[in-house]
Amino acid sequence: MAKLFESLTLRKTTFKNRIVVSPMCQYSATDGVPNNWHLVHLGSRAVGGAGLILAEATGVTPEGRISPGCTGLWNDTQLEAWKPIVNFIQEQGSLAGIQLAHAGRKGSTGRPWDSEKVTPPNKGGWTPVAPSPLAYDDQSLVPHELSKDEIQKLQASFVSAAQRALKANFDVLEIHAAHGYLAHEFLSPLSNTRTDEYGGSFENRIRFLLEISSQVRSVWPQDRALFVRISATDWVEAGWDLSQSLELCKKLKEIGVDLIDVSSGGLSPLQQLKVEANYQVPFSERIRKEVALPTGAVGMICDPEQAEKILLEGKADLIFLAREFLREPYWPKLAAQKLGVKIPSPKQYFRAW
Repeated sequence: MAKLFESLTLRKTTFKNRIVVSPMCQYSATDGVPNNWHLVHLGSRAVGGAGLILAEATGVTPEGRISPGCTGLWNDTQLEAWKPIVNFIQEQGSLAGIQLAHAGRKGSTGRPWDSEKVTPPNKGGWTPVAPSPLAYDDQSLVPHELSKDEIQKLQASFVSAAQRALKANFDVLEIHAAHGYLAHEFLSPLSNTRTDEYGGSFENRIRFLLEISSQVRSVWPQDRALFVRISATDWVEAGWDLSQSLELCKKLKEIGVDLIDVSSGGLSPLQQLKVEANYQVPFSERIRKEVALPTGAVGMICDPEQAEKILLEGKADLIFLAREFLREPYWPKLAAQKLGVKIPSPKQYFRAW
C-alpha cells in the first residue's frame, strides 16, 4: 500500500488517506451563505476520493471576509446552509473540514475577476481592521487599529464560529493564521507595531493566536482534530521566520493543536521567494521533526510520486493540494492508478474504473 493511501488517526478522527483538499476561496457566496456552487465544488472532490475536504477561508465576522463573495459562519443562516454540504461530503466517505478566518487588513478586496482590487465601503465593502494601521500596499485600504476590547470580541467570534461548525457537524477545524491575514498580521513585526501586550516581543505577538487557539480548543470536542495553518516565513528580512514558527508551534502543541498546515508568505508585497516544486516542504519537515507535531505539506505538489516521496521521507503527515484539485477533482483516483493502488469508486462510477 502506498503511504499516500494509508489511513491516519488524530485523536479519534480517522482520515482514510493522506490527501487533503486545501481551502480555496470561491468568491461565490452571498452575505456569507454558501450555495449550490459550494456543494458541487466541495462535493465533487469528495466523490473524487480525497480523505479531507477543507472548505475555504470562512469569515468569523462580516468584516473578517476577504471579499464580499466569501463564505461566513457568524450566523445561523450560514450554519444551516453548510449542513447539506457537510452531509454530502461525509456520505462519500470523506471528512469535512472548515477553515475559520479573519482577513484583517487584506479584507474588503474585490473578487479576482473584478476590475477593482478593493471594494470600498460605499460599494458593499468595509473598513478593514488590523493590529496596526498599516495598509498591505499603496493600493489597499488603511485598516482600523483594533482596541483591546475589539480584540477580545474578535476572539469570541472565533469561538462562536467554532460552535456553529460543530452544530454543522464538521469533522475538522482549521484556524487560519497564514498568508498575511489577521492572525499572521499579529505574528509578524512587519505588520504589528503595537506597544501593548499584543505587540513588540515574540511572546506578545503570538498572544492573539494562542488565545484564539486555546479558546477554540476548549469548545471543539476533544475527539475531533484541530489544525492551524501558518506561514512559516514572511520571506522578508526582519519579518516572521522559521525559528519563530518553531517556537510558536511548540506552544500550539501544548494547547492541543493536532496538526500544523505549513504554508508561507502572503504578508508583504516585498517578499522574495522562488515558487517551485516542494519549495515549502522543508518548513513542514523541520516543524514535524523538531516539534514532534504532525504537519501538512502544501505548495506546488502536483504528482502522486512527488506526494508519496514527501510522506515516505517523513517530511509531512498529510498532503494538501490546491490548484491541482481545481484542475482535476478526481486526482486521488488517478494517483491510486499511478501508484498501483486499488481504492473504492462511487457505485455510480464503478464501471469507469
